Amino acid sequence: MKQYICVGTDVHDRWLVSKVALGLNPPERLSFGNTPAGRRLMIEELEKRSRAAGGAEVVVAYEASGQGFGLCDELTAAGIRCHVLAPTRIARSPRHKRDKSDDRDAEQLLALVRAHVLAGNELPAVWVPDPQTRDDRELVRMRLDTAGKLTRIKTQIRCLLKRNQVVRPEGLGEGWTHEYRAWLEALSGGGLAAGPALGPGGREALGSLLRQLESLEGEIARLDGAVAALSRTPRYARAVRELDGLTGVGVLTAMVFLAEMGDLNRFQNRRQVACYLGLVPSKAESGESDDRKGHITRQGSGRVRKVLCQASWARIGHDPHSTACYDRIVRKNPKHKKIAVVALMRRLAIVMWHKAQAARQETRAAPRAPGRRGRSERHGPELCSRR
Repeated sequence: MKQYICVGTDVHDRWLVSKVALGLNPPERLSFGNTPAGRRLMIEELEKRSRAAGGAEVVVAYEASGQGFGLCDELTAAGIRCHVLAPTRIARSPRHKRDKSDDRDAEQLLALVRAHVLAGNELPAVWVPDPQTRDDRELVRMRLDTAGKLTRIKTQIRCLLKRNQVVRPEGLGEGWTHEYRAWLEALSGGGLAAGPALGPGGREALGSLLRQLESLEGEIARLDGAVAALSRTPRYARAVRELDGLTGVGVLTAMVFLAEMGDLNRFQNRRQVACYLGLVPSKAESGESDDRKGHITRQGSGRVRKVLCQASWARIGHDPHSTACYDRIVRKNPKHKKIAVVALMRRLAIVMWHKAQAARQETRAAPRAPGRRGRSERHGPELCSRR
């Protein structure tokens, strides 16, 4: 009978606390530093225990966190099976939350690994993206985060003016027009405004916010260029062209969708896509009370939901089919405007999944011209990317 060494590891910034057990034997506590040297010691210790147990397979599990997937990469490279678990899908009792410790967390992870390898129970594991997908995500996420910072700065400017009873003059247009920006610049330098003018402190604060605004706009322009360059690489070019043809979907929306979704082939049907994105209703069924639906689960990537929401509103205004679908839902109940938007978000996500999946399959199946070698063939598979 095959032997297994099960390991549950609680990962922290400085320490790795593990509970290790051979089969159903009592667990043993091991602790290592969360450094390159400490992780090497952990791998060497697990390999030594595997040899002592006659070649038992080592299976490790730890929770996904801000630590990323570096530990998983190192364990996998050493030939050790590793699972990264979703914390939100691990059942924890109120008692566990009141009496929480590193050892208890490691024991719970060990119990999940044992149940998986010895009884066949399903693990609440997350999909581990490849290094290139992780690197691409860093870029598109920074683009979205920078836009969020820009929005917060604009909100701070509006609130500063409101606190000081400074009224926007008429004739400056709606939104952040050039005239409005010029008025703000003059106001920060002591110019006149409709109503009370800003004091010295308010002018300095407004000037600081305007400088931050200009800096963030420059960063967004640079990031937009980097995202556009990434979208033209062979990894994304065909899929982005397909998605960019959809009403309301631009290059940034397409890149956020592709980078966050990762391997599209891991989804078997549209229900899995909607469930992964948290666009399915929650449910509460018990006893005779069945089919009780609630709000959407909001699981998965909130970034994808954000761009899908923006794209759906654009489609409501410019795509006749989406407009008709939205109006049909709202006519039944005027309070269901959000439900109508979520329905369009789900529909758009499924359409984008189908188109992107087909485009990537065509990219892989496209034959190369005879006598020519692509970049990846010249330089090796590690360069099949934007770099």
